Amino acid sequence: MERTQFIIVRHGQTQWNHRGIRQGHLDSDLTAKGIAQAKALGIRLAHEHFTTLYSSDLGRAVHTARIIAASTGHEIVTDARLRERHLGIFQGLDGDQIKTQYPEEHRLHRTVGPDYVIPDGESVRQQVARNVAYLTEIAPKHLGETIVVVTHGGVLSGLFRQTFSIPFDAPRRFEFTNAGLNVFHYQEGNWFLQTWGDTSHLCE
Repeated sequence: MERTQFIIVRHGQTQWNHRGIRQGHLDSDLTAKGIAQAKALGIRLAHEHFTTLYSSDLGRAVHTARIIAASTGHEIVTDARLRERHLGIFQGLDGDQIKTQYPEEHRLHRTVGPDYVIPDGESVRQQVARNVAYLTEIAPKHLGETIVVVTHGGVLSGLFRQTFSIPFDAPRRFEFTNAGLNVFHYQEGNWFLQTWGDTSHLCE
């Protein structure tokens, strides 16, 4: 019974990751560390036999994918449905700024749950539905193959919850790292996790 293997990686560290600023659909450049992480990913993935390199169309993911492609030789297929959650009015702000500038929206964000739509943005449930729908759409196109997807922490978090039927409003008790390698399988409408958070390529 054929399945599709997804190697899903988060982009390298960005300036805003380092400073604790919410990015959403905005962008900031990869740090020197983030570039080194992406290069390490490229070296690691050059040893994997995969057919297609997909990426979110946001700059931090595309930059990471281009560095990977420099090692693997793949063309990059981008799609907006692989984007992180749109954080609306919170984008470009750190946690303290959000609390100060938008106290009521911050309270609702923390208490309402996965259906809360940040003003000018989207809810967790909307984001995950968008991400998983796209991943599920491309899976049958690659039966029997391995593909690589460069995306974001929120996308990985959502797919992890989807795979294990963890409610979106349950506390997150798992980590996702910049440039970590995660392996999922898709088979007959179901998702399976093989590897989570492999950072062995980043040890040096």
